[in-house]
Amino acid sequence: MNIRLAQTQDIPGMVNLLYQVGGVHHDIRPDIFRPNALKYTEAALEALLKDESKPIFVADDNGSVAGYCFCQIRDYTGSTALTDRKELYIDDLCVDETRRGQHIGSVLYDHAVAYAKEIGCAFLTLNVWCGNDSAMRFYEKMGLKQRSITMENKLC
Repeated sequence: MNIRLAQTQDIPGMVNLLYQVGGVHHDIRPDIFRPNALKYTEAALEALLKDESKPIFVADDNGSVAGYCFCQIRDYTGSTALTDRKELYIDDLCVDETRRGQHIGSVLYDHAVAYAKEIGCAFLTLNVWCGNDSAMRFYEKMGLKQRSITMENKLC
């Protein structure tokens, strides 16, 4: 298993995983997430691969994408309200459902942590949807703690 930056040839594998993530989100919140939907189109993925502020790491298993970690570098230097700092935000982390339990997620997460430290980030952050209990357990096991909570009042 090799963790590396995603490349164009990884797009079909990433699309497969994006459908899996979309299915999890739809199952949890069908009032918010469409069925069989992709967060990123293939064209959007191609653009992301060129954006150095949004690195994507893949777990490459002999040419097969076993998992991915979409990241965003967030720099708050010069903010009028926030302290000067850089953070690595994990936009999405997914391991192929047929490969879960093989510690691929841990390896991807550890790689993101090492990358964040290497580029001088003070924090690594992410969001987890309520109801995605397995993801919540995984991230807590990785040492993450709650920073903020989004609340809602469903009106219709």
